Amino acid sequence: MPVPKRKTSKSRRDMRQSTKFIRPQAITSCKQCNEPNLPHQVCTECGYYKGRKVLTTKNDRGAQRDQVRTAAAQKAAAKNKEEHSHEEGHDHSAHE
Repeated sequence: MPVPKRKTSKSRRDMRQSTKFIRPQAITSCKQCNEPNLPHQVCTECGYYKGRKVLTTKNDRGAQRDQVRTAAAQKAAAKNKEEHSHEEGHDHSAHE
């Protein structure tokens, strides 16, 4: 088994270990919503990466759900209104 021929000096040892330190984490801000996020990562708040929408966020899904619900409610209201107008038409023809 190989064994070092000479003792490693403190200078050489410390130079080798000079890069073994904890660096502070880099934090950038999202260009769309200005929320803090990590560089080269998708923003978790708005779902954008490099100016493109790549994720659907919880808020997006909620807004989409609301649109579907309002569209269904409007469709149901139109159908009810149509049924009422047909019923009234039948009542008038029956009385005449």
